[in-house]
Amino acid sequence: MITGSLKNQIDKIWDDMYSYGIANPLVVIEQLTYLFFIKSLDDVETVNEKRDAMLGVFSERIFPQDEEGQKLRWSKFCNLKAEEIFDTLNTRVFPFIKKLKTGKKSAYARYMKDAAFALPNALITEKVVTAISALPLNDRDLKGDLYEYMISKLQSAGRIGQFRTPRHIIQMMVRLMDPQITDSIVDPACGTGGFLVVSGQYVREHNEKTLRLDKKALAHYQNTMFTGYDTDQTMLRITAMNTTLHGMDNADIRFNDSLSKSNMDEDKFTLVLANPPFKGSLDADAISTSLTNVVKTTKTELLFLALFLRMLDAGGRCACIVPDGVLFGSSKAHIAIRRELIDKNILQAVLSMPSGVFKPYAGVSTAVLIFTKTGTGGTDHVWFYDMKSDGFSLDDKREDLGDGGDIEDIVERFHHLDAELSRERSEQSFMIPAEEIRKNNYDLSINKYKKIEYTAKKYAPSYEIMSELSHLYEELGKALSELEGRL
Repeated sequence: MITGSLKNQIDKIWDDMYSYGIANPLVVIEQLTYLFFIKSLDDVETVNEKRDAMLGVFSERIFPQDEEGQKLRWSKFCNLKAEEIFDTLNTRVFPFIKKLKTGKKSAYARYMKDAAFALPNALITEKVVTAISALPLNDRDLKGDLYEYMISKLQSAGRIGQFRTPRHIIQMMVRLMDPQITDSIVDPACGTGGFLVVSGQYVREHNEKTLRLDKKALAHYQNTMFTGYDTDQTMLRITAMNTTLHGMDNADIRFNDSLSKSNMDEDKFTLVLANPPFKGSLDADAISTSLTNVVKTTKTELLFLALFLRMLDAGGRCACIVPDGVLFGSSKAHIAIRRELIDKNILQAVLSMPSGVFKPYAGVSTAVLIFTKTGTGGTDHVWFYDMKSDGFSLDDKREDLGDGGDIEDIVERFHHLDAELSRERSEQSFMIPAEEIRKNNYDLSINKYKKIEYTAKKYAPSYEIMSELSHLYEELGKALSELEGRL
């Protein structure tokens, strides 16, 4: 989370752009996203240059190596005079980034072809460039937090509410699922692309040698491994730029209403990672019948679970965030989707998270569901974990507590589930037989099964308590009499 001075810096940039006539918050975030990206390109190029110098190799460069090409780099033009910065960005840098992936049918090319430089003059351009130069955009986690804060400003401006999944929660979910170089990963409600980018980083870190030596694996990583859908063009632009910066050049990032009849994906992916929107209800006529055949409802949180099952190939896995109501809702639709997960597939885990995880943007209680698509059942036991802390304070400030919370424990226990069978239900995690869950109307709330241990507290005998009360009344009477005498 960003606090204090960084928020003030973003607010100052926002206010400066508004004072120069850029009143539409959507335009503000689009322009800032472009400029963040331009600076990040230079940061990535600098890292590549240092790595190549250390290894004695020369890899493909982002910017042309001649003198004119190097002038397109942020570090080269950011300290020029205002008129020169404005002219460089408007007439040279912007056309360059729009053509950066020309020749490839990349998401980046699709979403940048209509991009326009909208800063009106040299003065505001210099102000914004100088302010962005002071931001720590080389810190990827912090850059994600900056996006989150800007998105929150869109919310306050009246746009449809969106909030970014905290990066440490995404990282936890990715570590739990342990994506492999052979996976095909999708987020059908990708927002700013956090799940895709973190998955890409994880795969690259764990398969560095393979990606360097195996051209087929590298081609899969760059072109076919990652898919993301959303219905917000701004979010898609951010995702396209994020994936491009992380070497996922031709990720399939596109406009798609995942729950609608236009989305025909079926048995296609090996891994779903998602935090779908909890918007309430949709127009029944627009929903794909393949989803309503599984769960007859218009509630998005239930329909997305049916969608994940449809999109996954047999043996495919999913880790997704759901509101707590999904776990214990008593409607026919709620029970139907839980029955689908347990009886027709393998529900592996329910991680209950504290309600403050998404503050200050939302206070809803949530859980992570982890399941595998089989179509034939197979759920034997379900693992429950009661997360008490995610490493941050659970108020609106979300201050880093410095201890990492329960995340390391969750990852460690999940990857050794055999040891969980012997745990007592009074512990922080435990296993529950699927048959017991069926008998409880498929209720998945942890409090249904957690054993609360009460410690008896001993009190003094009644006569001692009465004697103490009498003594107190006597003392009070004396004090009142003394006060009355003074009056």
